[in-house]
Amino acid sequence: MHKESIFLVGPMGVGKSTVGRFLSEKLHYDFVDSDHEIEAKTGATIPMIFDIEGEEGFRVREANVIDELTQRTETVLATGGGAVLDPENRRHLRSRGFVVYLKSSVDALVQRTKHDRNRPLLQTDNPEQVLTDLMEKRDPLYMEVADLVIETEQIPVHRVVKQIVEKLEEENLA
Repeated sequence: MHKESIFLVGPMGVGKSTVGRFLSEKLHYDFVDSDHEIEAKTGATIPMIFDIEGEEGFRVREANVIDELTQRTETVLATGGGAVLDPENRRHLRSRGFVVYLKSSVDALVQRTKHDRNRPLLQTDNPEQVLTDLMEKRDPLYMEVADLVIETEQIPVHRVVKQIVEKLEEENLA
């Protein structure tokens, strides 16, 4: 049985880290969140990196971390919402593991992120418009890399994890 890493992609607030933690426990894989890894390597928070280096500087750091983390085996990786913007990241995700796109409506994402101050792109007067614009741009990229798409809205975490595990078993990957 071939065991490969699982990469979770999708917008901020969709539940990649939560699903990732539960999925890694179920599969007995390591769990890593690319944003947390960036913070650990830099000693700075994501909002601080955005303030100092801008989104461009953050994306360079993110690409380095995605390259490194996608080379690990038996790992569940929760990527940042914008990781798919970089063509190299998309190539690494597609070629080095099984990619799950966790999908949700903009309304649900607004509800899930409205009190979160750790999301620099949403520190605006109209986070709903920002999320709508981000999804318009990123949804095709998430779809491009996805081996599996799961609607997470109104579905408990354990059911999302069960759907992923069933698909992995079906594909003989778990």
